Formats: sequence, C-alpha cells, structure tokens
Amino acid sequence: MEERVIYQHSDLLSALGERLSPSEKLDFIYQQVKRAHPFVDRIAVALYDAQSDIVKTFIRCPGEDSPISFYQARLSDTKSLLEIVRSGQSRVIANMPIALHDSDKLHSKKLAQHGFRSSYTKPMYLDGNFFGFIFVNSRQSDCFSDEVLNLIDPLLQLLSLSINHVARSIDTLIAAVRTTQSITHHRDPETGSHLERMARYSRLIAQTIAPRYGLDDEFVEYIFQFAPTHDIGKIAIPDAILLKPGKLSDEEFEQMKHHTEKGLEMIEMIVNNFDAAELPYIEMLKNIAICHHEAYDGSGYPRGLVGEKIPLEARIISVADVFDALTSHRPYKKRGAWSRQWPNWRPTAASNTARSRSPPSPRASTRS
Repeated sequence: MEERVIYQHSDLLSALGERLSPSEKLDFIYQQVKRAHPFVDRIAVALYDAQSDIVKTFIRCPGEDSPISFYQARLSDTKSLLEIVRSGQSRVIANMPIALHDSDKLHSKKLAQHGFRSSYTKPMYLDGNFFGFIFVNSRQSDCFSDEVLNLIDPLLQLLSLSINHVARSIDTLIAAVRTTQSITHHRDPETGSHLERMARYSRLIAQTIAPRYGLDDEFVEYIFQFAPTHDIGKIAIPDAILLKPGKLSDEEFEQMKHHTEKGLEMIEMIVNNFDAAELPYIEMLKNIAICHHEAYDGSGYPRGLVGEKIPLEARIISVADVFDALTSHRPYKKRGAWSRQWPNWRPTAASNTARSRSPPSPRASTRS
C-alpha cells in the first residue's frame, strides 16, 4: 500500500471556530456528546454575576420542554453549588432521587419531575475566576463514570472557553457603550438609576411574555444587558433640552427625537471599532437604540414603524422605559404624578407588548 505523505484531515470540532451564538455552540457540543454517550439527555449552562451574587440560567440543549427556564438564585443561598465553587471540583450525583429527596430547592424538584436521575456539574473558570456552571443530566442512574467524564470534560471545557470568549467580547462592547453613556450620567445623575431600574423591568417583561413569543434565557439575558444602552444618543442632546423642567416646545421636541438616530450611529461606530459586527444579538442592540420610541399605531419615531414591524426587543424596552417614567421623579415631573394611571394602562401594555407606546402625555414620556 502506498504511504501517504500529505493528506487532509476533517476536524470534527471545527464548527467551534465559526461565528456562532452560545446556544448554537452548545447545540453542537451536545450533538457530539450525545453521539458518543446516548444516555446524556441534557446540557445546560448557568452564568454567575459576581456583583449581585446571582446564578442565572442562560442556555440549554435540547431547548424544548426545559425543566428550568428564567431561573436565578443567589449562590450564597445554594449551599451545594457554593461548595463546588469553593472546592473548585466538579460534582457527580449518581442517583438524584435519593440524594435530593429532602431538597426544597425549586430547581431540584423540577429536574426530578422531568425524570432526571443523575447529574454532572462542572464549574467554569477562566484565569482563576469563576463565571458559571455547566450541568449535564441523564435519565439513567449512575452513568457518569470517570471514564465517561474523561471523554466529556474536554468538550465541556471547549464550550466553557467559547462562552467566555463571547461573554467577554460583549462585556467589552457594552463597557465601551456605557463609558460613552456615562457622560450623560454626569449631566443627569438620575439617568444612571433609571437605566438600572428599566433593565430589570425589561427582563421581567421579557420573562413574562416568553411563552407567547417563544423566548429563551439567552434572549432575556441580552435584553437585560442591552437595555441600559437605549438612550446613548442623548449625549448629543443639549442640556437645555435634556434637563429642562417642564414640557418641551415643538422645536425642542424635534431635537430630542434625534437621540434615537444618534444612538444608532454611536453604537454602529463602536461595533465597527471593536470589530464586533458578528457577535450574537448585535442587531438587538441596534434595534433597541433606534426603535425604542416607535409606537404600535405608527405614530412613533424615527421611522414610523407599525405593529409587528417594530422589533420585539424595542417594544419590551419601550414598556419598561415608560413604566419607569411613570413611577420616578424627573426634572419635568414629580414622582407618582402618573402612577395612578398605571392600573388602567398596564393591561394594554401587557397584552399587546407595548401596543400603546405612551400614556396621555407623549411629549414628556418620550424624554424618559
């Protein structure tokens, strides 16, 4: 037989080098693991936010009929996971019904209800810093032997590195946007508090409507991360308008409306400077900046979009933005001036996902 000197080799893991979203990379890893170990029925990833001490669900595969979605808990309140982080060692539960029969934790009960009988939990680290967990589950008992885990671990480590790379790239991008946006915070200290509140409102809204629109944890997480960037364009608005106590004149209002277009321009410039155009959900970031003042009936700005043509993420941000305007102090109104209108406005907003863009004073609310 003729000896081969130079020949091609097909890398089974080459897809991990492509520009894929975290959920797409997880799906690829899951298929590789499932092919070699058919008893693996679920792989999920949860991210850790050190600032809030929150562990929150992020992506999972397969995606349908997930036992745990939109779930979060303080790491310090979850002793079993906290011990994994402190020890730096992965954990195997060979028989979940026996090991967790006394657990009162919601996630443990849901896993048991879906028939999972064994689990493997791997903490994710980069440069010694903990940033989340990978959970591997099976409906078979005692199936994660050392031999199996020695084969699975390299794939899970690749998944961990891929997720961290995307997360860090997005964090860097958002940091650049927020650093730029901080100029506005110095001019209007209330802006910073407003952004923090409406980011959380946006996440709650997205979680609430998730079943209706088929949203997953990944979408909700990026809504939460990108929501505070919606008003970056206000950097271009003069203080005389931005901080004016009272209603804006027609001319001032027209100037204020330009902050959406300016915001998109700034985000596109930052994205290009950081070569981030191919990062997942970048279009969501852009849509939030340009479309968060569109109205379901077409009366919004800057494009006059109608109904479902308005990106869902922009409609979510719109509701959160107006709700905070209704319930917070602003230079042009006192806190609670509109709060009594909220019970009447809420059903419309909730059922139609921002179908009604603004309460009765659109000029004031669009300054939020």
